[in-house]
Amino acid sequence: MSGARTRMRAAGYSPARLDAALTALLPERSTARLCVAFSGGVDSTALLAALARLRPPPAALRAVHVDHGLHRQSVRWSRQCRALARQLGVPLTVVRVHVEHAPGGSLEEAARTARYRALAAGLKRGEVLLTAHHQDDQLETVLLQLLRGCGLAGLAAMAPSAPFATSALLRPLLGFSRAELAAWVGAEGLPVSEDLSNLDERFDRNYLRRQVLPAVRARWRGAAGAVARTARLAAEGQQLLEALARSDLEPASDGAALSVKALRRLSPARRRNALRLWIGAHGGPLPDARRLEQIAGPVLEARPDAQPQVLWGGTRLVRHADLLWLEPLAAVSGRVPPGAEVPWDVRTSMRCELPGGCGTLELMADAHGPLDLDALGTSLTVRWRSGGERLRLRPGGARRALKSLLQEARVPPAQRARLPLLYQGDRLLAAADLWLDESVRARRGARRRARLRWKKTPHAGR
Repeated sequence: MSGARTRMRAAGYSPARLDAALTALLPERSTARLCVAFSGGVDSTALLAALARLRPPPAALRAVHVDHGLHRQSVRWSRQCRALARQLGVPLTVVRVHVEHAPGGSLEEAARTARYRALAAGLKRGEVLLTAHHQDDQLETVLLQLLRGCGLAGLAAMAPSAPFATSALLRPLLGFSRAELAAWVGAEGLPVSEDLSNLDERFDRNYLRRQVLPAVRARWRGAAGAVARTARLAAEGQQLLEALARSDLEPASDGAALSVKALRRLSPARRRNALRLWIGAHGGPLPDARRLEQIAGPVLEARPDAQPQVLWGGTRLVRHADLLWLEPLAAVSGRVPPGAEVPWDVRTSMRCELPGGCGTLELMADAHGPLDLDALGTSLTVRWRSGGERLRLRPGGARRALKSLLQEARVPPAQRARLPLLYQGDRLLAAADLWLDESVRARRGARRRARLRWKKTPHAGR
């Protein structure tokens, strides 16, 4: 090997430099179980081959190749990946996925979603996933996010380490350029298989890579490194914003809801910051800027009895009195029709199936249960709220409005609409398993006691 090539490799990418980058992210590198997302291209080949040559080698190393089935050459690329993996002595799994592409949607994004879903499903217990994203990928990601009008979180782009499935996703190559990786792969004489879809300029990332960035680099040679620094600074800024949001949410949190009064004490910017973190913590998509402004402004300023709502991406935010609630739209659309009722003869079955995905009501025998089965009767009816329902909770006590009880108990609005009410004729006996009327409460000496249980469907309890 020539002296020039030796100097190039010492200063560029190498297994030793990868080892240092990986150990910084994963101190237990030598004992970790690693799974590489392997496309067969230059980047993932540089990652997998260098990992295979580490000394000491990883405790366990394998690769996964995802075949999206979008190109007629995809089967050939899979075979080439198998051949290289065998050459490196690394076990390889090939997973074929079906990319669900909605009309008008992004095929690029749909393929990415399918790929990561497959990688998450295939990750073994205790394994860490490694991807070959590098400095130039970070440059592309930051510019794409900027063009999409993202906030600070978008400019932070790809983190070197992030939670993934039940483990973590690591990107140890973010400090290396595409040119450094390609130089090492070429010097090692490693075969690569280039996905021809990377040449399709209908995809935003490919257009940016092939048409825009060459001109950027010609003018600003250090663009990738500079933007990578910007991403790191943005990530630090985002961490500080999240810490501030957690501090603001602590006094505002009321179970699963948020206090409107507490949010109104914050400045508009801090309101939006806290709402982003709260909504994100529920696992749903974040609202766009217009909807977030609507939540942080008119929704919080509305009258307590107005019950304003905002809908986006399969999610509904609703204000009820002094509280904000989030619920999936499935919980709203699945509500039972007005006036629906279900007869229940407890002599036939102690279990009643409810319509509209509302789950089941079940009577469970219990020697210490609060319900007197003899007082309950046999022919019952299950209905849903129509307004004006009342219960007497204690002998001689006043009849309480169910609406007030639900408000005091902070029952989420979505659950209130699905709450099954147990009647005997026109007399309300129970509101699900939350409250019993005193007329069916077991007293001393009751012979047959039970508990009423409402077994909700997953979204009914939100």
